[in-house]
Amino acid sequence: MENQTTNQQNPDSSLLIHYLTLRKSVGLLGIFLPLVLVFGVKFLTNCNTLQDSISDYYYTKMGHYMTGTLCAVSLFLFSYKGYEKKDLWAGRVASLFALGVAFFPCSNYYPLSECKVSMLKGNDTINLIHFISATLLFLTLSYFSLFLFTKSSGHPTKRKKQRNVVYKICGIIILLSIILIFLYSVIPSLHKQFKEYKPIFWLEGLALLAFGFSWLTKGEALLPDKK
Repeated sequence: MENQTTNQQNPDSSLLIHYLTLRKSVGLLGIFLPLVLVFGVKFLTNCNTLQDSISDYYYTKMGHYMTGTLCAVSLFLFSYKGYEKKDLWAGRVASLFALGVAFFPCSNYYPLSECKVSMLKGNDTINLIHFISATLLFLTLSYFSLFLFTKSSGHPTKRKKQRNVVYKICGIIILLSIILIFLYSVIPSLHKQFKEYKPIFWLEGLALLAFGFSWLTKGEALLPDKK
């Protein structure tokens, strides 16, 4: 009864709780996606091979989970309004890119195996859409961290300043991950030297981890203002 009265007196409180929950949900999905994919495949099959990239898990037993998670992230981002039109449109654009990653999978040139349980012939157009969508998604998420989450009303609290440091670090990590993936992909000598270490998987995982921590912080799961 007391909670109901409070919400009636302050209609914005339930909206605030909604957005905090949304932000934390997005963050958790980003953090746990690589972990669930890797351990899910290990649990469901006899595959102990780390895939070359997170996108390659589309062709494993965890492919549906990957697609479902991207769709959930897309829905949350589409629902995100923030404080200004910039936040709204950044969320809508990121939502579109997430769907592009989900429904335009990267090409698979490997035969069926314990790891690869579904086959899709290489398609240059679909492959291009996938990588453009993934790149633009990470760039938009970096934009959230570096330019949208760091905004304040003009009198930031001590905790807000600490959160801004987290946002900036996360945004820079996402950007650096994209740049390193690009360099690895276009420089043959780097590809030949580091291929066995699965650098794209680890860099994508690092970018998702940074994205997740940024949104968890925005959802006040980390460094909340003291009541």
